Amino acid sequence: MENRNQIAVFGLGFVGLPLALSFAMRGAKVVGVDIDTRLIKELNQGITHHLEAYQGESIQEILKTQLAFGRFEATADPTAAMEKCNSFIVTVGIPVVDGNGYMGHLESVSKTIAKGLKKGDLVVIRSTVVPGTVRSFIQPILEESGLKAGEDFFLGYASERIAEGKAFDEFENMPTLVSGVNEASAKATEKLLKIVTKAEIVIASSIEVVETSKVLENLSRDINIAMVNEFAKFTKKMGIDIFEVIKVANTHKRVNLLYPGPGVGGYCIPNAFYYLKPRADELGVGLELSAAARAINKGTPNRVAEMAVKNLQVAPKDAKICILGMAMKDYSSDDRMSPALDVIEALQSQDIEVAVYDPAIPAQHPYLADRLEDALQNAHGIIVLAKQDGIDFDKLEYFRGFMSGDKPFIIDTRNIYCKELVEGKGFVFEGL
Repeated sequence: MENRNQIAVFGLGFVGLPLALSFAMRGAKVVGVDIDTRLIKELNQGITHHLEAYQGESIQEILKTQLAFGRFEATADPTAAMEKCNSFIVTVGIPVVDGNGYMGHLESVSKTIAKGLKKGDLVVIRSTVVPGTVRSFIQPILEESGLKAGEDFFLGYASERIAEGKAFDEFENMPTLVSGVNEASAKATEKLLKIVTKAEIVIASSIEVVETSKVLENLSRDINIAMVNEFAKFTKKMGIDIFEVIKVANTHKRVNLLYPGPGVGGYCIPNAFYYLKPRADELGVGLELSAAARAINKGTPNRVAEMAVKNLQVAPKDAKICILGMAMKDYSSDDRMSPALDVIEALQSQDIEVAVYDPAIPAQHPYLADRLEDALQNAHGIIVLAKQDGIDFDKLEYFRGFMSGDKPFIIDTRNIYCKELVEGKGFVFEGL
């Protein structure tokens, strides 16, 4: 089988960029393709806002090194990438809008690849998709090239299983699932991924098996988190700490409860139900448990906002609330589908002024403050939604000096604080 060390990665987001650099670090020549020209310019200048590292080296350092070695370049011109490369990896996602997956981005990149597809090329889809998408949607588009999948070119699927913040390590050490339209495609996909992956690579019997397993992996976490978010309401009424309850429950060797939070964010877990539902509807299969879990997690940010409103000592229209951390999870620079966005929207719907401090978020928002002090100034309460290295949560007395009222509140959704300590510093405290 021919050398596949000329690789194009389509989509340079939280998955695509560290994946591209993972190949480059191991000697492959990689072209990263994205339609965002500003992103392309920044990457070619060695600039990225991702919070990733590998063996003590930041992704910023890795990017600059691979650019200098000539093993990575970014471009908005897919034609040049198609000409240079013989392996193409797609990391473009399917956004969910109003409960429906939007296939436009995946369709567009598939058509782009089809225009430049050559005999012997390998196409690997790593996007999380509705089960059946690769065979019924992507393959026909690629075959508009006049080439047949499995005969003239290889077509494989490998589910993406990384956690943001651990991308480099998990690309290398997480067991990887692959399949293809035929055995030759599966083997070609396996060989390509072995450049990066040291862990076991499992070849499944069909693409549909891997597509479905990926969605179920994410959906299982949505259901687990929904369960503990529901338990949190029960333990709160009982007057006991949900985090302690889970900690002691998890001493059982066959129990692995996740922890509750302000909701479920990011691109993967909240979308999982909506990736499975279209296929389930076609097959006439109900997803009652999954639907209920999604509803619980979707409603949790409103519950957090209601806690804050309940603790206000002034009318909502006269109130300001400071939110600390708006990333979709702790120590992340990703605010896509973050529960913080829903908490903010719920507060603003009641005419409450919201100021947010999160030094890791590069996105522009009108309520995002450049300085912690500006977010705290004259605030009547704080909601902690995500931990970040750039926020010193221990500086309660410092926080208190900027805030309004004789009893400002802290809503802690991340189990950072001890209730007695917070109340001893002059705050009203409420946890999940």
